[in-house]
Amino acid sequence: MPESKRYAEDESEYTVVLERYNTVLDELFAGADVYVITPLWTTEVEVPSVEPTTGYWQSLLVEDDPVPEFRTYCHLFAAHRPWQRGCIDDLLRDTADAKVAGILITDTRMQRIHHPYGGGADAFLTTREEQDQMRDRHADWLSSHLSGL
Repeated sequence: MPESKRYAEDESEYTVVLERYNTVLDELFAGADVYVITPLWTTEVEVPSVEPTTGYWQSLLVEDDPVPEFRTYCHLFAAHRPWQRGCIDDLLRDTADAKVAGILITDTRMQRIHHPYGGGADAFLTTREEQDQMRDRHADWLSSHLSGL
Protein backbone atom coordinates (compact mmCIF):
# COMPACT_ATOMS: atom_id res chain seq x y z
CA MET A 1 0.00 0.00 0.00
CA PRO A 2 1.16 3.56 -0.49
CA GLU A 3 3.15 5.03 2.42
CA SER A 4 3.83 1.51 3.77
CA LYS A 5 0.25 1.11 4.95
CA ARG A 6 -0.48 -2.52 5.78
CA TYR A 7 -4.25 -3.01 5.43
CA ALA A 8 -6.83 -1.59 3.04
CA GLU A 9 -9.64 0.36 4.64
CA ASP A 10 -11.88 1.25 1.68
CA GLU A 11 -12.66 0.14 -1.86
CA SER A 12 -10.11 2.46 -3.47
CA GLU A 13 -7.38 0.89 -1.33
CA TYR A 14 -8.60 -2.63 -2.17
CA THR A 15 -8.35 -1.66 -5.82
CA VAL A 16 -4.67 -0.76 -5.27
CA VAL A 17 -3.99 -4.03 -3.42
CA LEU A 18 -5.62 -6.21 -6.07
CA GLU A 19 -3.97 -4.26 -8.90
CA ARG A 20 -0.54 -4.84 -7.37
CA TYR A 21 -1.13 -8.52 -6.65
CA ASN A 22 -2.45 -9.08 -10.19
CA THR A 23 0.35 -7.09 -11.83
CA VAL A 24 3.00 -9.30 -10.27
CA LEU A 25 0.99 -12.47 -10.89
CA ASP A 26 0.65 -11.46 -14.57
CA GLU A 27 4.40 -10.92 -14.79
CA LEU A 28 5.02 -14.36 -13.33
CA PHE A 29 2.28 -16.46 -14.93
CA ALA A 30 0.62 -14.77 -17.95
CA GLY A 31 -0.28 -17.40 -20.53
CA ALA A 32 0.54 -20.28 -18.18
CA ASP A 33 -1.29 -22.70 -15.94
CA VAL A 34 -0.88 -22.34 -12.19
CA TYR A 35 -1.59 -24.19 -9.00
CA VAL A 36 -3.40 -22.23 -6.32
CA ILE A 37 -2.46 -23.94 -3.09
CA THR A 38 -4.49 -23.29 0.04
CA PRO A 39 -3.76 -24.66 3.50
CA LEU A 40 -6.26 -25.73 6.10
CA TRP A 41 -4.94 -26.06 9.66
CA THR A 42 -6.62 -28.55 11.98
CA THR A 43 -6.00 -30.78 14.97
CA GLU A 44 -7.50 -33.70 13.04
CA VAL A 45 -5.50 -36.14 10.96
CA GLU A 46 -8.56 -36.76 8.75
CA VAL A 47 -8.78 -34.60 5.67
CA PRO A 48 -11.81 -32.30 5.86
CA SER A 49 -14.14 -32.08 2.88
CA VAL A 50 -13.78 -28.95 0.75
CA GLU A 51 -15.21 -27.35 -2.34
CA PRO A 52 -15.10 -29.60 -5.42
CA THR A 53 -12.96 -26.99 -7.26
CA THR A 54 -9.98 -27.69 -5.01
CA GLY A 55 -8.25 -31.02 -4.92
CA TYR A 56 -6.66 -32.53 -1.87
CA TRP A 57 -2.88 -32.67 -2.28
CA GLN A 58 -1.27 -33.75 0.97
CA SER A 59 -1.28 -33.38 4.75
CA LEU A 60 1.64 -32.44 6.95
CA LEU A 61 2.08 -33.04 10.65
CA VAL A 62 3.23 -29.59 11.74
CA GLU A 63 3.41 -30.00 15.49
CA ASP A 64 3.86 -33.48 16.88
CA ASP A 65 2.69 -33.77 20.46
CA PRO A 66 2.41 -36.89 22.62
CA VAL A 67 -1.19 -35.86 23.32
CA PRO A 68 -3.15 -36.43 20.08
CA GLU A 69 -5.59 -33.52 20.57
CA PHE A 70 -2.63 -31.09 20.67
CA ARG A 71 -1.17 -32.21 17.33
CA THR A 72 -1.47 -29.75 14.46
CA TYR A 73 -1.93 -30.74 10.83
CA CYS A 74 -1.77 -28.67 7.69
CA HIS A 75 -3.92 -30.09 4.90
CA LEU A 76 -2.96 -28.70 1.50
CA PHE A 77 -5.39 -28.33 -1.38
CA ALA A 78 -4.34 -27.46 -4.92
CA ALA A 79 -6.50 -26.12 -7.73
CA HIS A 80 -5.04 -26.32 -11.25
CA ARG A 81 -6.18 -23.50 -13.53
CA PRO A 82 -5.06 -21.29 -16.39
CA TRP A 83 -3.84 -17.98 -15.02
CA GLN A 84 -6.14 -15.08 -15.84
CA ARG A 85 -5.92 -11.67 -14.26
CA GLY A 86 -8.57 -11.38 -11.54
CA CYS A 87 -9.37 -15.10 -11.40
CA ILE A 88 -8.54 -15.33 -7.68
CA ASP A 89 -9.44 -11.80 -6.58
CA ASP A 90 -11.81 -13.06 -3.87
CA LEU A 91 -9.03 -15.19 -2.38
CA LEU A 92 -6.52 -12.34 -2.67
CA ARG A 93 -8.92 -9.95 -0.95
CA ASP A 94 -9.46 -12.46 1.88
CA THR A 95 -5.68 -12.78 2.15
CA ALA A 96 -5.26 -8.99 2.29
CA ASP A 97 -7.84 -8.96 5.12
CA ALA A 98 -6.01 -11.79 6.96
CA LYS A 99 -9.11 -14.01 6.70
CA VAL A 100 -6.92 -16.69 5.08
CA ALA A 101 -3.18 -17.20 5.20
CA GLY A 102 -0.52 -19.36 3.63
CA ILE A 103 -1.80 -19.16 0.06
CA LEU A 104 0.71 -20.03 -2.65
CA ILE A 105 0.36 -19.49 -6.39
CA THR A 106 2.93 -21.34 -8.47
CA ASP A 107 3.61 -22.41 -12.01
CA THR A 108 3.02 -26.11 -12.64
CA ARG A 109 6.76 -26.85 -12.41
CA MET A 110 6.91 -24.97 -9.08
CA GLN A 111 9.78 -22.79 -10.23
CA ARG A 112 8.16 -19.46 -9.36
CA ILE A 113 6.01 -19.00 -6.28
CA HIS A 114 3.90 -16.03 -5.24
CA HIS A 115 2.93 -15.86 -1.55
CA PRO A 116 0.48 -13.03 -0.83
CA TYR A 117 -0.25 -11.86 2.71
CA GLY A 118 -1.82 -8.88 4.42
CA GLY A 119 0.36 -5.93 3.57
CA GLY A 120 2.32 -7.45 0.71
CA ALA A 121 3.63 -10.58 -0.96
CA ASP A 122 6.78 -12.60 -1.42
CA ALA A 123 7.86 -13.76 -4.86
CA PHE A 124 10.27 -16.67 -5.06
CA LEU A 125 11.95 -16.56 -8.45
CA THR A 126 14.41 -18.72 -10.36
CA THR A 127 17.43 -16.40 -10.36
CA ARG A 128 18.82 -13.48 -8.43
CA GLU A 129 18.74 -11.46 -11.67
CA GLU A 130 15.03 -12.12 -12.12
CA GLN A 131 14.45 -11.14 -8.50
CA ASP A 132 16.41 -7.91 -8.89
CA GLN A 133 14.54 -7.00 -12.08
CA MET A 134 11.17 -7.48 -10.42
CA ARG A 135 12.26 -5.47 -7.37
CA ASP A 136 13.49 -2.66 -9.60
CA ARG A 137 10.26 -2.61 -11.68
CA HIS A 138 8.26 -2.15 -8.49
CA ALA A 139 10.68 -0.19 -6.34
CA ASP A 140 8.03 2.43 -5.59
CA TRP A 141 5.88 -0.30 -3.99
CA LEU A 142 8.49 -1.28 -1.42
CA SER A 143 8.15 -0.28 2.19
CA SER A 144 9.91 2.90 3.27
CA HIS A 145 11.73 0.83 5.90
CA LEU A 146 15.47 0.60 5.12
CA SER A 147 15.21 -3.14 4.41
CA GLY A 148 12.33 -2.60 1.98
CA LEU A 149 10.18 -4.90 4.11
